[in-house]
Amino acid sequence: MSEFLRIGEVAQAVGVSVDTLRRWEQQGRITFQRRGSQRVLPVAELPRILAGLSGSSSRSSARNRMPGIVVGVEQDGVMAKVELACGDFRIVSLMSREAAEDLGLEVGKPAVAVVKATTVIVEA
Repeated sequence: MSEFLRIGEVAQAVGVSVDTLRRWEQQGRITFQRRGSQRVLPVAELPRILAGLSGSSSRSSARNRMPGIVVGVEQDGVMAKVELACGDFRIVSLMSREAAEDLGLEVGKPAVAVVKATTVIVEA
């Protein structure tokens, strides 16, 4: 395994676009090294980047944490439907409108889907 990840590999692992990573680099949120014309990130830096997406240092018993980017927010009177792109996965959460507003959820912002369930049943 290589000791560096190309920017496209980092984008896939984090669940964002290459353009988002370039924007984050301009904002100083991430620092890539240059190998010729390629932007690369040391593999050891990836956990720090993923942890930074969670935005939380609180402890939880939940182990299913999927960092991603908010790709949709629909709100009505009391409820909100929030859609996240977490790598290859699309996660949809229903929550109170107040909770969505308190979290500042809007399209393009990083967020973490935390799943804690004993049973998931889907039938068609």
